[in-house]
Amino acid sequence: MSGDERCEPPTVGGSWPVALLTVSDMGSAGRREDTSGAWLGERLGQLPGVLVARGLLPDEPDQIGAWIRETIEGSSPALLVCTGGTGLHPRDRTPEAVLAVADYQVPGMVEAMRAYGMTKTPHAMLSRQVAAVRGKTLILALPGALRAAQESLEAVWAALPHALEMVAGLPQASTPAGHAGSVRPTPAG
Repeated sequence: MSGDERCEPPTVGGSWPVALLTVSDMGSAGRREDTSGAWLGERLGQLPGVLVARGLLPDEPDQIGAWIRETIEGSSPALLVCTGGTGLHPRDRTPEAVLAVADYQVPGMVEAMRAYGMTKTPHAMLSRQVAAVRGKTLILALPGALRAAQESLEAVWAALPHALEMVAGLPQASTPAGHAGSVRPTPAG
């Protein structure tokens, strides 16, 4: 098997259950349209994913952490994506909220996001994206700006199916067959 073949995403049958949380003081107050959340909802459907939970909260770490815990316990998403609250503003505390409930981090995904973003703008170095795991859920905390959220997700898109397989503990994920075989994720409820 060549190195190029190892990078091909596997064929996935079924849909991954996905949760999506937008973190925005202005959005939660109805003063700003949630463009990044809307785009992420559409794009994650192509994973293929099915949205099992959707939230919109202010930049309050306790509320963010509680929503993540309750959503994982209640809906068992394979992937939970947060958008917003990853910048340097004093209210941007999504990374801290995610890390407070996470079991462990996945730094390579964040490195890929930031490296890709740096090819577009030097401001990418200011974003504090997070990739972490809680139980069998991969959590991605992406920027709230539409273009930054798009670029961050696209940077990890090809590796996402394999990452979800690995987090789910599927046996094919750790073998070469997992790269080329047809894997069936847990059906979304």
